[in-house]
Amino acid sequence: MATAEDFSQFDISTEEKDRLVAEVIRYVLFKTQQNSGCPIKRDELTQLVTKNHRQRALPGYVINVAREKLLNTFGYEMRELQRSRSSTNQGRASQQSALDSKSYVIISQLPADVYKKYIEDANSSHLTGFTFVVISIVYLAGGKITEENLWHHLRRLGLSENDECHPALGNIKQALEALVQQRYLQKEKSNGPEGNTLIYELAERALDGPISERIKEYISQVVQKDGTPADAD
Repeated sequence: MATAEDFSQFDISTEEKDRLVAEVIRYVLFKTQQNSGCPIKRDELTQLVTKNHRQRALPGYVINVAREKLLNTFGYEMRELQRSRSSTNQGRASQQSALDSKSYVIISQLPADVYKKYIEDANSSHLTGFTFVVISIVYLAGGKITEENLWHHLRRLGLSENDECHPALGNIKQALEALVQQRYLQKEKSNGPEGNTLIYELAERALDGPISERIKEYISQVVQKDGTPADAD
């Protein structure tokens, strides 16, 4: 938690601090809406502060204050995500991992009934359902799945990679790619005896504690209801 003692180390006015905090909050809310919930890189928020100020510790302080205000004023947790590394490409340079490792998403902490009444967009429920289905398929496959097997399961649900005009989802390939951009999934090419294979794997947002537990709970309910576990290659 940011404190007055932390703020005293910076040679800026309270008004300027409040302006920087408000700018970060506006940016986070705007980018979340504009980019359909895609994570926001910490570097983007840092640049908002450092364009006029050079104190090294100031961006971290401003971001922490913005996180507190988002939670206390708007009821949103600004959750920090650590970018996960694909198990199919463990040899990737550590410098790249450090470069884009931290990002943020905002997650509502409002009571469920308040969120449903004032925030939830019924027009996007189909996207939530698609996200849940895809993550569940990958989860049941052990956390990663080949592109071929993923489309095999989606086709069984009536979702084809060739469908560009689905009545609810539009272009199905683009809907799947959006899950990669939102960091629910990551994809990597894997070299094998049969050539290059594209692998989809759960990314940090799907592996985040509360989301992961919710997915497990929903899958358990579906399995119990159906009486037989769903299979995934």
